[in-house]
Amino acid sequence: MLIVSGATALAAWLVKPLLDDIFINKKTTMLKLLPFIIMAVYLVKGLFEFLNSYIMRSMGQEIIMKIRNELYAKFLSLSVKFYSDNSTGVLMSRITNDVFLMQQALPASVNLFKQFVTVIGLAAIAFYRDVTLAFLALFVFPLSVWPVVKFSAKLRRFSRSGQEKMGELSSILQETFSGIRIVKAFAMEAYEKERFAFDNMKFFKIYKKIIKVDSMTTPVMEFIGSIGIGGVIYYGGYHVINGGYTPGTFFSFMTAIIMMYQPIKSMSKVNNAIQQAMAAANRVFEVIDSEQEITDKEDAICDILFKDNVEFKDVKFAYSNGNYVLNGINLKVSKGEVAAFVGSSGGGKTTLVNLIPRFYDVTKGAVLIDGTNITDIKLKTLREQIGMVTQDTFLFNDTVKNNIAYGKADMDEAQIIQASRAANAHEFITSFPDGYDTIIGERGIKISGGQKQRLAIARAILKNPPILILDEATSSLDTESEYLVQQALMNLIKHRTTFVIAHRLSTIANADKIFVLDAGKIVDCGRHEELLNKSEIYKKLYNMQFK
Repeated sequence: MLIVSGATALAAWLVKPLLDDIFINKKTTMLKLLPFIIMAVYLVKGLFEFLNSYIMRSMGQEIIMKIRNELYAKFLSLSVKFYSDNSTGVLMSRITNDVFLMQQALPASVNLFKQFVTVIGLAAIAFYRDVTLAFLALFVFPLSVWPVVKFSAKLRRFSRSGQEKMGELSSILQETFSGIRIVKAFAMEAYEKERFAFDNMKFFKIYKKIIKVDSMTTPVMEFIGSIGIGGVIYYGGYHVINGGYTPGTFFSFMTAIIMMYQPIKSMSKVNNAIQQAMAAANRVFEVIDSEQEITDKEDAICDILFKDNVEFKDVKFAYSNGNYVLNGINLKVSKGEVAAFVGSSGGGKTTLVNLIPRFYDVTKGAVLIDGTNITDIKLKTLREQIGMVTQDTFLFNDTVKNNIAYGKADMDEAQIIQASRAANAHEFITSFPDGYDTIIGERGIKISGGQKQRLAIARAILKNPPILILDEATSSLDTESEYLVQQALMNLIKHRTTFVIAHRLSTIANADKIFVLDAGKIVDCGRHEELLNKSEIYKKLYNMQFK
């Protein structure tokens, strides 16, 4: 960078011997040497400009790669609550659009320093040629500070607004693409098109303000520069006419000044890119610097193995609004037991089971495994002992085999097939043309609901966890699929401690313990027949379904 800036300054310095020694004094020796000197200067300048650009831009890309990796790693480490509070599209915008703006600015930041060093070199030539002329040319620089500061503040503000709006656009896209069947089923294409166009227009208006400020920068800086150049031409021209300067001295000085204004103008443009990047960087580092709610203690246990029971001890839990969703939960489930949770919607059933893998931490009380508070167990160790099958089965846009083996990459194909047979999935998998290598599409869109559930069960069987959570695992299935899934679930829960949430009471009739929840409290507990006789809420739920 220093060599490039030095070569630029040297090119301006060579104007004096070019004019005075060749065109005015007519020195033949200088005429023979100077073309080669100029070529050598520009050869060196070009070589080091290439090296400077290649090295710094590569380094910039490496920095961005590391920031993107760090941001993604941070996203993965944040709690479920964080994802409840932020839309998927906005989060995607942080890692794509915001990081892209930072990426654009890194070469600009490097260029800013290079232009600054170039200005210093050219200013040195100007002062060397004539101090008075240099002061006259450079007195306008302080005038340029005010518009740069003013434009910078506006650009950063507008850019942040634009990035926030881009996040909202990404959110609309994500929702529309994910819910395209609903959009088409309700014939809402026109509405969605209008909704996107409305937010897109808002983004366009914000970006017009950015363009306006950015476009004003160059004309303002050029006008301020013209004041200095005008003064130099008048003052310097007057002294050339009166014999005070040689033409070579004056034009060497003018070359340095004109070459200096170009990097100064570039610096103002580069500053605009940096301001947009700063706004993006603020949004990126808001995530990277955010505190993790669910963390491991320094002395967390990493070798515990579930042996006896899971216990909730006076557990209370509230989301950010402060109202208790669970209030005074006390229960104990022994190894090998099936515990079911029933109650009206909003009673806290899903919240309760989500506390076991620490998707959320309890507000008060404790969840214990074999008498050990789960907050004292390393998260990875805790979650390795828990399997989940939920109503909203999530599958990846990958092969059947990789979906079943998710989290267990070391499993061989024989073990995967064995898990699939236990989940009643092997028959339909082998009916696919590519068998276990079939790509099932995003969220398993290419297969039926029952098939998705059985793949999820196969995944849980392969994981072989001692603790199992089933959250409405059969509620959205047809009769035939439910029968096959129920059989698979029976294979899954054997010899495991199982927590079941079910609206269909027929699926939990054989549970060892059934807990009835109402308004965040356990109001009754017992087996199916026992609860039919003593629990009004359970009897009401049963009659609603069967009578």
